[in-house]
Amino acid sequence: MQFLKLFPETHRNLDCLKAASIYVVISKEYAMAGKKVLIVYAHQEPKSMNGSLKNVAVDVFQKQGCSVDISDLYSMNFIAAATRNDITGELCNPQHFRYGAETMEAFKKGVLCEEIIKEQKKVQEADLVIFQFPLYWFSFPAIMKGWIDRVFVQGFAFDFPSIYYNGLLKEKLAILSFTTGGTEEMFSKNGVSGDIRYLLWPMQHGIMHFCGFKVLAPQISYAPEYTGDKERKDMLLSWAKRLETIWEEQPIECTPPWYFQ
Repeated sequence: MQFLKLFPETHRNLDCLKAASIYVVISKEYAMAGKKVLIVYAHQEPKSMNGSLKNVAVDVFQKQGCSVDISDLYSMNFIAAATRNDITGELCNPQHFRYGAETMEAFKKGVLCEEIIKEQKKVQEADLVIFQFPLYWFSFPAIMKGWIDRVFVQGFAFDFPSIYYNGLLKEKLAILSFTTGGTEEMFSKNGVSGDIRYLLWPMQHGIMHFCGFKVLAPQISYAPEYTGDKERKDMLLSWAKRLETIWEEQPIECTPPWYFQ
């Protein structure tokens, strides 16, 4: 304190720095408070690791002041099959049904079924979409893939030439958070299941990036069924800690050169 009395300029500078730090913190909190998050969740058991990861995300985002919406696909009895029933108006060509062409026109006319319209509204309002799921056969569960097939129709999620960096959802972030049955070693470069980055390319590049999403690095919880309580708790803590600064993350490169080597 004697030092500060002798050098009042230093004292003023410290006050300015302190005020600036407080301003930055408040600014970040204010910015986060206006964010909207959609969690597309696919697991049958609320007490599962996926259920816990979903709950952690809800808790963290609500504490940030974000609004959180959840599409709990199993609880909703969401229909995975893409059929003519997705269109409430007249078909363009009832003699030769083409799902992609018909849903594109139905979206333009506003005659998609209510279930799809509701989900599209959630996506449209979201700043961040989290896909929370168990990895099934190196991919999404069928119910989640069906959600993507039916919700991300042409005209809403993409169009031509509005794809990839110009995709219609380019102002939004997306992240895959999922559990695996195999261990991290099994999904390594020399593991029996191969490098997991290659498995994710069709999902992250072929779907999310194709529609314009800025894709964040995946959150992978390896083999929770075969680990102890401490390891499972660490998975949840790791996810919670990451979500505290998720808005500061930069998107990954969805077409990395290593994929083609």
